[in-house]
Amino acid sequence: MKLVTGSTTALITPFKNGKLDESSYAKLIQRQIDNGIEAVCPVGTTGESATLTHDEDRRCMEIAVEVCRGTNAKVLAGAGSNATAEAIQTAKMAQECGVDAIFSVAPYYVKPSQEGLYQHYKAIAESVPDMPFMLYNVPGRTGVDILADTVIRLFDDVPNIYGIKEATGSIERTIELLSRRPDLKVFSGDDAIDYPILANGGAGITSVTSNLLPDLKSELVRLALGGDYAGAKAINDMLYPINKVLFIESNPIMIKAAMYVAGLIDTLEYRLPLVPPSAENLKKLEAVMKNYTIKGL
Repeated sequence: MKLVTGSTTALITPFKNGKLDESSYAKLIQRQIDNGIEAVCPVGTTGESATLTHDEDRRCMEIAVEVCRGTNAKVLAGAGSNATAEAIQTAKMAQECGVDAIFSVAPYYVKPSQEGLYQHYKAIAESVPDMPFMLYNVPGRTGVDILADTVIRLFDDVPNIYGIKEATGSIERTIELLSRRPDLKVFSGDDAIDYPILANGGAGITSVTSNLLPDLKSELVRLALGGDYAGAKAINDMLYPINKVLFIESNPIMIKAAMYVAGLIDTLEYRLPLVPPSAENLKKLEAVMKNYTIKGL
């Protein structure tokens, strides 16, 4: 299996009149490729996957594969659910669409035990045994933490599970995982700490901010993985204000608003229960965005 690593973007899903805006989606993906991002991630949590239909999931994956075809960019698609059977269905669909790898968010709301998490991920990964597979741990959103022992057990037992997107906010967790399994590919799932995770042996990032600033995020990763830690840290520090403001409301509320303000999407639409940001927070976002050069389509 050819593993997906490096700079990856958790794509937003643009809507127009309540439906997937396919033209805008393709343009957004091409912009990521043009600005050095190594893989795009359709239908993840930033893509409002919980509100997409299966047909919309499929179309997002198909568009990503179509746009990336013939380029060096890969497709790392979301295939998560709080129901294992549904996650398996989505994983198989992703494979049919021709994606390069899959990541799967921990089952939300149901709060399974560590054994339940192990069996959940084992079942999904084994349903697509030839597909590189990443775990996705974001306990602040799911209510359950995939503990290090469970991650290592899955990595050891299931051949196609090769990595994890870590969004616990804990540098210690990354250090623990890599001290015990140096070959595990750990991705930063928290934009503010991309540099420290990469400097401690991380293999990549899955970024929200890179929807807006793919050039800077891809360069940060390139420098860090190339050993230029001072250069990578400088970019990480410079990005801190935008990383911070993009999460003052639930993701992806602020990043979608930022993309609209920047003129990168034509309409600012969400699926309920998500709604646009407050006027106060929108002003904060606009003030921070003035400090960055945002490349257009």
